[in-house]
Amino acid sequence: MDTRRPLRTLALALGTAGLLISGCSSGSSSSGASSSAQPPSASPSAVPAALKPFYGQHLSWRDCGVSGFQCTTMKAPLDYAKPDGDEIKLAVSRKKATGPGKRIGSLLVNPGGPGGSAIGYLQGYAGIGYPAQVRARYDMVAIDPRGVARSEPVECLTGAQMDTYTQVDQTPDDDAEVAKLSGAFKKFATGCEKRSGEILPHVSTVETARDMDMLRALLGDEHLNYVGASYGTFLGATYAELYPGRTGRLVLDGAMDPSLSSIEMNRDQTAGFETAFQSFAQDCVKQSDCPLGSTSADDAATRLKKLFTQLDAKPIPTGESRELGESLATTGVIAAMYDETAWPQLREALTAAQAGDGSGLLALADSYYEREPSGKYANLMYANAAVNCLDLPPAFATSQAVSKALPSFEKASPVFGEGFAWAALNCAYWPTPATGTAHRIKAEGAAPIVVVGTTRDPATPYHWAESLADQLSSGTLLTYEGDGHTAYGRGSDCIDTAINTYLLEGTPPPSDKKCS
Repeated sequence: MDTRRPLRTLALALGTAGLLISGCSSGSSSSGASSSAQPPSASPSAVPAALKPFYGQHLSWRDCGVSGFQCTTMKAPLDYAKPDGDEIKLAVSRKKATGPGKRIGSLLVNPGGPGGSAIGYLQGYAGIGYPAQVRARYDMVAIDPRGVARSEPVECLTGAQMDTYTQVDQTPDDDAEVAKLSGAFKKFATGCEKRSGEILPHVSTVETARDMDMLRALLGDEHLNYVGASYGTFLGATYAELYPGRTGRLVLDGAMDPSLSSIEMNRDQTAGFETAFQSFAQDCVKQSDCPLGSTSADDAATRLKKLFTQLDAKPIPTGESRELGESLATTGVIAAMYDETAWPQLREALTAAQAGDGSGLLALADSYYEREPSGKYANLMYANAAVNCLDLPPAFATSQAVSKALPSFEKASPVFGEGFAWAALNCAYWPTPATGTAHRIKAEGAAPIVVVGTTRDPATPYHWAESLADQLSSGTLLTYEGDGHTAYGRGSDCIDTAINTYLLEGTPPPSDKKCS
């Protein structure tokens, strides 16, 4: 199991892209050498002289080869503290407002991750699947963040090396297995430094937020309108903190809490996945095909833990060269926790695994890691680590610190706690020091911001949304009482109507509005 991806959006889960549960989850990056240059003031017309060439560049749009979508490339400083130095090229895509109705402006979307391709999300879902009335009045826009997908992607391992990495035992039983896991984290970090060392210090959330402001200006918008999911909520909140006077209509769906340290965030996510598993288990034991028994959720958890222990001792075949051990099996289960529509697939995969066939859980794990049948991986996992390890100091500095914290993680989740705790060691070996610190984000002076939380969200626990809405000076909380990760576009007319009304009319829902 690799739990470095904190977060995943519904439209991406088990599909085109995703968000991750991370051993070094994102916090605020408002400090640090690479982010030391002061951002432009809140006034939309104020741009520092050194950044004027970037804010004044011309975007040359072309056909993407995907029906209705245009693409371009935007230049930004690699290091905002040295805007006269090296540049980075960032990929941008849009689909122009279709009408009818007066165009409101641009609506920037981000699916989270960190490391999810915003362009992939736009072209595969948002640009064609967002409500027609929203697409009619907004140009739908996405920018792949620096280090992600089409924007000078971070690279770390070969496909074969990544296959090995994803199979390393993350519930070590002795010192030798601890050393092997630590070695895997070190090799991953060394690979990133070797292949992408120049960009690693410059992929923080603050720098991406500054890129977003530049794009806002180049699109001709006075204010940024934005829908961010999961990690995308932290990115949107960071933008509001930097540029409160430039915020327009911001929707932060599946919210993160920027005030939490890495260890707090990882432990909370561990509890979140336990909550999601309990919901799955309660449903499973009512089904005729449940492979985890028919008595109780607690019994189902015991049976699943037993399966993991068996796979740890003896992996099973999958029909290809890779066997299914505990790590990949756990990742497969985690993948299905993001969306309750995947529960039937998980039941089938667990039934097959109990019969000695690991192919179903392996397929779920591969979807989580974005592994293609050819053995090639997307750069999601690499960018995820690069951003997370830069945004916050590591949760743990040593294996001894993990051992000390194990009881609290196992209390948070008897099924997943041990693996999640050890996965949080990954940033301890990162070659680039963290530049950010956890802190509350107020964004004084920002326009109303809608924060959305789901009560049984596995990756971004509901109380994070409560906390972020409370922190933001203009935040309002919209609650979805249900399962899965994020809420917009998941079938709740109540949620969708509230968000659509806000995006189209600028009227946020009443504070603490609840939907199901």
